[in-house]
Parts: sequence; structure tokens; C-alpha cells
Amino acid sequence: MAEPYGESPLAAHADVLTDASVPGALHLSEVSFTAQVALRVDPKSPAAERIGTALGTMLPNQAGQVSRTERLLVAWLGPDEWLLVGPEGEADRIQTAVGEALGDEHGSVVDVSAHRTIIEVAGPKAPELLAKGCALDLHRRSFGPDRCAQTLLARTGVVLLCRDAAPPNYWVFVRASFARYLADWLRDAAAEYHQKR
Repeated sequence: MAEPYGESPLAAHADVLTDASVPGALHLSEVSFTAQVALRVDPKSPAAERIGTALGTMLPNQAGQVSRTERLLVAWLGPDEWLLVGPEGEADRIQTAVGEALGDEHGSVVDVSAHRTIIEVAGPKAPELLAKGCALDLHRRSFGPDRCAQTLLARTGVVLLCRDAAPPNYWVFVRASFARYLADWLRDAAAEYHQKR
């Protein structure tokens, strides 16, 4: 059955992530076709509060903070910018709810679902693997669950989000046009874990 959005950026490259995975130590996979909506609004405006009510969680107001509901993740990207991430096919619903809450106030709500794909990097070796190409301190005290950052990974601009610390689980949001390059880099960077088995 064909995917409703065509082929994911890593569909033809899924074996690269599978090959990089090491049972019990590291798991890599693509999380494709998530709904992703970019939101810009003044965080101190009445619209921001209405949007939080409509989403079921207030917009994070601290750098790198993430808030969640059962079906939605809201990542702080800047003082007046958030990335809303939901299940496949939910972008229109999210846009409509946020647009209605925004009303006539200044702001923007844009479906960016096709802009990025997500590579999940999970397992005990995940922080070590990511640290090979990322300057952030990924220790759970510094970058624990529900934290995010816009950063570079292997010289590629990404949004890195920590979903869990035990075991470590990260989502790497990467532009579709760089996804294959990053998958290849992750495979090469994970090669040493295969040699230690």
C-alpha cells in the first residue's frame, strides 16, 4: 500500500539505519510522516494562552523546553517559535485549532511536515554516538527528557530532542534533503559498536 504522502526521505535507505543498529546497545530508525507545524506568536499575548488551551498544554516558555500531551509534542525553538509534532495526518487539525486560537493576532502557523524527517536514536550507546558529531553536553543532567535544541550533528542543522533517559531515546529532526547523508554518517559512526560485539 502506498503511503499517503509518497515516499519518506529514508524509505530507500532504511537498511542503512538497520545495519547501524546493535542489539541491546543502539537502535536507529526513521519516524516518518509525523505532522509538524511551525508556530510563531508573541508568548506574552492573549493568543499564546488561547493556543495553549486549544492544544491541551501551555507553550513552553524556557529555552529548550518540551511539553507534551498524549498525542502532541510542543518543542521550544526560540523566544517566539515552537515546533508542534503530532501523529501522521494530524497537521490540518493542528493548524486549524491553532489558527482559530490565534484569531486576528499577529503570528504564523505553517505546516512544515514535508520539511523534515525524524531519525530515532535509542539505546545505551545513543548519547555516545550523537556526541561524536554534536557539541552539546548530552548527559541526562544537562539534556534530559523533554529537552530540545537546534544544533549541528555531523555539520548538519538538526533539532535534537531527548524523549527519555532510561534507556536514552532521542529524535533527530533533519531536513529531508540531508537525511540520507546523516543516516550514512550515523552508520559510519556506529561501526565501532559492531566491532566490540
